[in-house]
Amino acid sequence: MSTVTTYKVTGMTCGHCEGAVTEEVSGIDGVTEVKASAPDGLVTVTSDRALDDEAVRAAVDEAGYELVGRA
Repeated sequence: MSTVTTYKVTGMTCGHCEGAVTEEVSGIDGVTEVKASAPDGLVTVTSDRALDDEAVRAAVDEAGYELVGRA
């Protein structure tokens, strides 16, 4: 069963930003799909299990952006 969670992320302004966040979050174990939207400031993550929000926060931070919380 897939789990879909949407997070609010600040600092993304362009396609490059979306790509950086997508790359980092995709590396989390269990993540099957990531859709980042700079204009909306949202990152939607599909996974095959419930994710630890702190793991997602760390990945977004590694990409250079800030996870504010769940949308």
